[in-house]
Amino acid sequence: MSTLATTTGQVSHTDDGAALAFTVDGRPIATYTYRPTDDQYESPRPFFHPLTTLGGDEVTISRPWDHVWHKGLSWALPNVGKDNFWGGATYTRATEYANLDNNGAMTHQDFGAIEESAGGITATESLAWSAQDGAPVIAEDRRFRIEVLADSGAASSAGAHDGDTAAEDKAPGTGAYAILFETTMRNTSGATITFGSPTTEGRNNAGYGGLFWRGPRSFTGGEFRNADGTGADEFMGTRTPWIAFTGKHDDSCRESTIAFVEDPANPGAPNQWFARSSMFACLGSAPFFSAEVPLADGGSLTYRYAVVIADGGVDADRAEALAGAAQAALAGWA
Repeated sequence: MSTLATTTGQVSHTDDGAALAFTVDGRPIATYTYRPTDDQYESPRPFFHPLTTLGGDEVTISRPWDHVWHKGLSWALPNVGKDNFWGGATYTRATEYANLDNNGAMTHQDFGAIEESAGGITATESLAWSAQDGAPVIAEDRRFRIEVLADSGAASSAGAHDGDTAAEDKAPGTGAYAILFETTMRNTSGATITFGSPTTEGRNNAGYGGLFWRGPRSFTGGEFRNADGTGADEFMGTRTPWIAFTGKHDDSCRESTIAFVEDPANPGAPNQWFARSSMFACLGSAPFFSAEVPLADGGSLTYRYAVVIADGGVDADRAEALAGAAQAALAGWA
C-alpha cells in the first residue's frame, strides 16, 4: 500500500462546556458534543457533528427524521447485553423491533487531557455507560486525535469525475484529515455482558453497531471503494482493512470522501463493515456484525479506527494512499 505522510496544518480547539470545536488554520472542521441534550430514547452519547472537509463541505447529518438517533459520527452499540446504546427500538429474537425501555446513556465524566501539538490534537476522555434505570454497565476510556494528512491527490480530485465542471469550483484549502479513535470498554455491570447486533439476534444484514457515520441526504446513491474495486450496497458485511465512500453535494456539485480504516490489532480484525448507499448513505465499523462477543465482569475490550475526511472523489491510487496515511497515523499513535 502506498502511503502519504502527515502534514502540519495547525489544529486548534475551543471548549464551551458542552462541546469541543476544532479548526484547522482557523477553518472549522469538527464539533464534538460531549454533553448532549438528547431524549433518553435516542440513547444519549457523545458525537461528532458537523464534520466538514478542509474545503468546507459538510459530510454528516444529525437527527435525520427517519432515524433521529443517528448522530453524525459516534460510537454506538444496539445490543449490549439487554441494553441499547444505539437509540430507538431494540431488535431481539423474542420481540423483533420493539421499544423495551432499555435505552442507555454514555455520560461524559471528564477529559483527562486535551493536548495540542504541531501535528494535531489528542483528547482523552472517560465515560460512564448506564442502563435506562441508572445501573452501571460500562466504564469507557476513550481517546481521539485529529490531524491533517498530506494529500497530493486533492487538487486533481477535489471536484467531480468525468469532466464535471464542478472540479473548477473546489474550495481553497482542500485536502484530507483523519480522526483517530480508540475506545476501551470495561464491564462494570457485575455480570458477563454479550455484545451483539440485530443480525446476531436473527435479522439478516443488520449487523450495525460500532463507530458509525451517517452521511448527508445528497450522498444517497454514492460509491463505495476498497482495495478490490467499487460498488454500492453489495459492500454490506464485507471484511477489508479499509473502506471508502464518495458522495456528491447539492448546490456546489462537489464530491467528498470518507474512509474508515481498522487497526489490525483489533479483536477479530478484519471485522465486517456496515455499508449502505441506497435509502441513505451510512458506513460503520461492525465488530459484532455476525458473531456475539462476551465480556466478563471486570474485563475490557479495545478497538481503534481512523476515519479520513477528504475533499473530492478518489481513484484507486488516492484511496490507497489515504488509507495508508491513516494506517500509519494509527500505528504511530501511542
